[in-house]
Amino acid sequence: METLSMDQTVTLLAGLHSEHPDGPRLVMSGNFSAPTPVLEAALPQMPRVRLHALNAQRGLPMHDGVVPETTFVGPGYRRHPRLSYVPCRLSMVPRLYHGPLRPDAVLLHTTPPRDGKVSLGLEVNVLPGAIEAARHSGAPVIAMTNPRMPWTFGDAEISLDDIDALVEVDTPLATHDPITPGADAQQIGARVAAEVRDGSTLQAGIGEVPDATIGILTERHSLRVWTEMFSDGVLSLERSGALDRGVPIVTSFIFGSQELYDWVHDNPRIMMTRTEVTNAPAKIAKQPRMTSINTALQVDLLDQANASRIGARIFSGFGGQTDFTVGASHSQGGRAFMALRSWHPKADVSTIVPLVDEPVTSFQHSAVVTEQGLAWVWGRDERTQARNLIEQAAHPDVREELWEEAAAMGLA
Repeated sequence: METLSMDQTVTLLAGLHSEHPDGPRLVMSGNFSAPTPVLEAALPQMPRVRLHALNAQRGLPMHDGVVPETTFVGPGYRRHPRLSYVPCRLSMVPRLYHGPLRPDAVLLHTTPPRDGKVSLGLEVNVLPGAIEAARHSGAPVIAMTNPRMPWTFGDAEISLDDIDALVEVDTPLATHDPITPGADAQQIGARVAAEVRDGSTLQAGIGEVPDATIGILTERHSLRVWTEMFSDGVLSLERSGALDRGVPIVTSFIFGSQELYDWVHDNPRIMMTRTEVTNAPAKIAKQPRMTSINTALQVDLLDQANASRIGARIFSGFGGQTDFTVGASHSQGGRAFMALRSWHPKADVSTIVPLVDEPVTSFQHSAVVTEQGLAWVWGRDERTQARNLIEQAAHPDVREELWEEAAAMGLA
């Protein structure tokens, strides 16, 4: 392991072209942990490169030779003309790095070294798998160290023996300050929160509705967190005393405010875990009263959710929704909630539809929740499922039409 200047790091990355003339695959920290200073310096010197990241945010310096590659599309890659989307459940993504998506280099955003290690800080996720694949094939692993990155424990801690080079920067971290949920989201969140019992284990996906739900649970007791990600809502639960202080908070990546990052830093309560563990349905199922809260673009009368595509074009991807829906459904006392608005405000269409046209992201939820009500679906026959969705979840303006479609489908 050696410490490189930024110019030396650029030379190392640009030199990959001699071995991979069609463009090397650079697997990097994603979400709000992108190693942007190195990318800004290196990408202009790389004529062709596949830039692989999960949930990439806006502002990445991509020229015409960059192919954005991902298994979960973030706003930085969404609708990109050269997007290379690889469908895969998040728990299985690390397997790809030992096969069809083998990295030619791995670029991390970490803390400075401590006791022979660095910490991946806010973003563990699929990165340990990428590092192991790189070590196996001899591809370089480069850590951009930043003193502002929080030190987190668990699988976030990486031995310096697994890193080939360090490049030092001092740059502010990307933050995502909490947004006050709108009235619809608050109403949906309240309906879901009313079903969460003391002692439950929580997973909440990305979005306004899951955030609203978490924000209402501060009066609960002995809650646990086992989730692929969390934001400032978990800090609110901790401060309110709603969480069981004797149980670690398990997650795979974090994004939120600077206040959240300060709380996470050197906090032994936070256990960062690689995605093969966090998202493994069998491990999720072992959590007591596992309560999964996710959202979708559409849900149909057969309780199939599309959270991935709009008009056949990829919008996000499977992410962890499939893993957690299955895991929560198998947990003792667990439930999987699908929470969404009954009417899509931008598209101006109903989100409860007769039959989804796009690939299904998840199905067999415990209940579908909108601002109109809560529709229990699991364990009901298909006609009762359809009736509950129409009468208790769908917007009133489309209920008559949905009944007609349900009759045509043999569901009424």
